[in-house]
Amino acid sequence: MSNVTVIGLGIMGAPMAANLVKAGYTVTGVNKEPEKVEQLIELGGHGAASIAEGVRDADVIVTMLPDTPDVELVAADIVDHAREGTLWIDASSIRPDAAARMAAQAAEAGLRAVDAPVSGGEQGAIDASLSIMVGGAPADVEAARPVLEAVGSTVVHVGPAGSGQTVKAANQLIVAGTIELVAEAIVFLEAYGVEMEAAIKVLSAGLAGNRILERKAEGMLGRSFQPGFRIDLHHKDLGIVTAAARQAGVAIPVGAVLAQLMGAARAQGHGQLDHTALLLLVEQLSGR
Repeated sequence: MSNVTVIGLGIMGAPMAANLVKAGYTVTGVNKEPEKVEQLIELGGHGAASIAEGVRDADVIVTMLPDTPDVELVAADIVDHAREGTLWIDASSIRPDAAARMAAQAAEAGLRAVDAPVSGGEQGAIDASLSIMVGGAPADVEAARPVLEAVGSTVVHVGPAGSGQTVKAANQLIVAGTIELVAEAIVFLEAYGVEMEAAIKVLSAGLAGNRILERKAEGMLGRSFQPGFRIDLHHKDLGIVTAAARQAGVAIPVGAVLAQLMGAARAQGHGQLDHTALLLLVEQLSGR
């Protein structure tokens, strides 16, 4: 299981591929932008000019792509050109039903597929500290575990194919809600002129403490929204959440509002900013 091909060398995929190189795997990168592949080669990896070339000799294929249609497009090449028995790990965040369907299609072609979306953002990918929720057959998940443990610190099997994506949808619901509440709290506190760093410190130490305060509050206070995870992508993920909840007959009233707020921030031109730029929408709604 030494030859790993990573398809998608973006904000998350590039550092994940770099950590696989560090872990001793022979890593081949495939990406639409050739410079991303060159950066991986400089780190000791290899490059392929096409998906077909990249997956032909792979023991493991890792996909890290933006949305369901992107994975569906790549899946066709994987099924057509990967060797029988190859393990396909999809680390993208996509629709649970699509993940289950593509896993079944991969199995029909003699491949093993697991869905393994990640949480932790760009810094988690860089630090190899991602939390990874994995769906698939138990034997396939265990086969994928060494690769996943090279890029993440928490790897948990959460059920059959598609389950990883379901848990990731719930993760994105909680993260969006937390960001929105932190943004509202910051704008509220600033309106009263309190000492902001002190306020964040004491809030972080109490029951209100959370990862957003720990990792993101400094950037939010400084209005620095360099993307670790873009609003465009979180908008997509909340669409997955609301559609899946509707299909299951589950009410998520706060989630529906969050989806509208994220969509509004995107409509205001903030799609390429970090999802903490929800703060800008709170400021706008507050007339500040």
